Amino acid sequence: MDFIWQSFLLIFVGILLLRISGRKSISQMTLATTVVMISIGTIIVQPIIETSVVRTIIAASIFVSVLIALEYVQLKFNLFENLLTGKSIVVVENGELNMKNLKRLRLTVDQLEKRLRQAGISNITDLKTGTIETNGQLGYEFTEDAKPLTIGDFKKMMQAYGYTFPVQESEKPSIFNEIINGHSSSNPDQLQ
Repeated sequence: MDFIWQSFLLIFVGILLLRISGRKSISQMTLATTVVMISIGTIIVQPIIETSVVRTIIAASIFVSVLIALEYVQLKFNLFENLLTGKSIVVVENGELNMKNLKRLRLTVDQLEKRLRQAGISNITDLKTGTIETNGQLGYEFTEDAKPLTIGDFKKMMQAYGYTFPVQESEKPSIFNEIINGHSSSNPDQLQ
């Protein structure tokens, strides 16, 4: 029955170690992060099969420490960032596919088009630049004519025609106020 409390201990320590390693590690899985997270998962399961919980906690702590050190070195030195994480690769330039980079990424035109559709882009010619980021996500910038109209752009356009906008009333409560101003004891009115 010892394996039951050991399992709970390992789950708690695993959550604690992942929390210490940071949100970036969980949300933006780079190659190095993926290897470390898989390794931690494998290590955490080992004591249930084997016998040493302490050795497992130490090993998982070492993995997380190395991950934090690698992320710190990447922040300080561009050379290490390029070496460990890499750079974004341009796959669309001025509305044209960059076939050389698509081949380098082993990404087919159909796979790229699928990513574009998922991002709500229906025409490659609407893109000034399209990239595959280091985490595998699609990055893009629209051409001037394809950019959506923002409220700020609309206001500028209307002001050019002589329309004046009324002064805004006082700032309405925001769901971000708690984060910005510190934690409060009650939920915002909008969420109750």
